[in-house]
Amino acid sequence: MSSVKVECVMKENCKLGESPVWEEKENSLLFVDITGKKVNRWNSLTKEVQSVSVDAPVSSVSLRKSGDYIITLGTQFAALNWKKKSVTTIIHIDQDKSNNRFNDAKVDPAGRLFAGTMAEEIRPAVLERHQGSLYTLFPDHSVVKHFDKVDISNGLDWSLDHRTFFYIDSLSYSVDAFDYDLQTGKISNRRGVYKMEKEDSIPDGMCIDTEGKLWVACYDGGRVIRIDPETGKRIQIVKLPVDKTTSCSFGGNDYSELYVTSAYLGMDEAWLSRQPQAGSIFKITGLGVKGVPPNSYAG
Repeated sequence: MSSVKVECVMKENCKLGESPVWEEKENSLLFVDITGKKVNRWNSLTKEVQSVSVDAPVSSVSLRKSGDYIITLGTQFAALNWKKKSVTTIIHIDQDKSNNRFNDAKVDPAGRLFAGTMAEEIRPAVLERHQGSLYTLFPDHSVVKHFDKVDISNGLDWSLDHRTFFYIDSLSYSVDAFDYDLQTGKISNRRGVYKMEKEDSIPDGMCIDTEGKLWVACYDGGRVIRIDPETGKRIQIVKLPVDKTTSCSFGGNDYSELYVTSAYLGMDEAWLSRQPQAGSIFKITGLGVKGVPPNSYAG
């Protein structure tokens, strides 16, 4: 295991970096700065970062089959045209909750976009509880709400056989699983599969590898952990030089590189001077496992 290497590949200074997504055809990593209101694209060959600024907190970016991207912006699902730097609203949700915003989102194997909401934070991880919900945006732009009373809707992914949906509501300090129906997009039979250890702190973004194990970024924990959803055991810890690790996803030519986003929001000057790379993007290599390429939204 000593070959694991963590490097800072982008000193981006994201207030709240999130939603890393590998885009194969561009050799690029997409990611957002939620409170910085920016969607970013880092080219792994030229090392250049391009950005599109938006007018509300942007919490996720996903690929679209038709090209370009779909984003969660404030409380709307929206289309992002990269060349024109233009945003088009698809649909608004949570309109009765003016204080809400979207958080993490991911496209399922059938091309639907799953995304959850939360109340705006007073300060990091401090917020009015039970205000969020989990939604699916279908390719025909219809929306289904799965459940509400969510604190901080976060990491999500699907098992390799597509029969299980994994999900994190951060303040439950747990990774949960649901039975998943790929035909309909319905989820049922919620259960916990991993309870966070104290030193892991708050579970945030999540992704799956080709061995069916889950990688969870631990906010305030300064690490990503690998867990086995079958046994409920933590099987690996990779520490990073920043505390506020927010999300992770696999990328690179063969999806063997784990990219990790981070944040500096809520850190004072003393803390920042100890962790000058807070808000940067990191690449972890030498893990000996590969990830699953991201799905594209079919609408």
